[in-house]
Amino acid sequence: MPSLTRRFVLSIVALLPVAAAAPGASAQDPLEVVATTSMIADAARAVGGEAVTVRALMGPGVDPHAYRATRTDIAAMTRADLVLHHGLFLEAQMEDFLATLARRKDVVAVAEALPREALVAHDAYAGRLDPHVWMDPRLWVQVVERVADALVEALPSQEARLRANAADYLGEIERVAAYADEVLGTVPPARRVLVTAHDAFQYFGRAYGYEVRGIQGISTESEAGLRRIEDLVDLLVERDVGAVFVESSVSDRNVRALAEGAAARGRDVAIGGELYSDAMGEPGTYEGTYVGMIDHNATTIARALGGEAPAGGFSGQLVEG
Repeated sequence: MPSLTRRFVLSIVALLPVAAAAPGASAQDPLEVVATTSMIADAARAVGGEAVTVRALMGPGVDPHAYRATRTDIAAMTRADLVLHHGLFLEAQMEDFLATLARRKDVVAVAEALPREALVAHDAYAGRLDPHVWMDPRLWVQVVERVADALVEALPSQEARLRANAADYLGEIERVAAYADEVLGTVPPARRVLVTAHDAFQYFGRAYGYEVRGIQGISTESEAGLRRIEDLVDLLVERDVGAVFVESSVSDRNVRALAEGAAARGRDVAIGGELYSDAMGEPGTYEGTYVGMIDHNATTIARALGGEAPAGGFSGQLVEG
């Protein structure tokens, strides 16, 4: 946290009462929740409804791997009744602060509840697990359930309503997952190769039967070497891959270099569209919801790689690019 001294952070945390009662736990005041990512915030809003107010620290186009908390973020988290973060080393620059804060108030790493056998390891990151679990909606369901549990623990008198909200939200996630099954299944098997800016889609690939290649590793902090780009150009040419994809939270420079490299070798590789990887779309838009994010990605990938998807996607709400 270069904008914060360690002394400043610890001094704020030290002012918090130990095991303080959450002011949002009363019937009159909504529970104040801070979520690190927009995906977690979407779940908290859907489950909590009017019983919560939710602030997301990381908005559209923000890279959580490199995100560093601001003084405003620190203040928001120290004031919140409940802090929800992803875990699995996604918020790498915030881990020390979150661990310190957890000694004083309710801080929940919602993805850490997933069984280790459900997670993907990565050869290039010894001892680390791939954190991009939201790319598989049916795996993300378990994270949403942990969000619901955390809200129920904070608001036990409202459990029935919170559980009902969670059931509705989980049903919508299952429906968009089934839609993704359908449209991604229309892509011819030989064309199911997904090449993106960084390695955020392994859970997607496992869920839907796609080979996934990222230019950078599972963290955007890693560098894309010239050899990596050359190897991926070889893949595009040899496998006749028709499209590559940019990401909303990662520079498009390396993806465009791939397309240019393939063109230099006589292969026309299109930019298949922009995918949402580490962040959702703009707040207030359909793509700014978790369901909209998955709908957008599945629809964009299916069309670009030779499959079929309806105009407007799963619910007819996608904005045509």
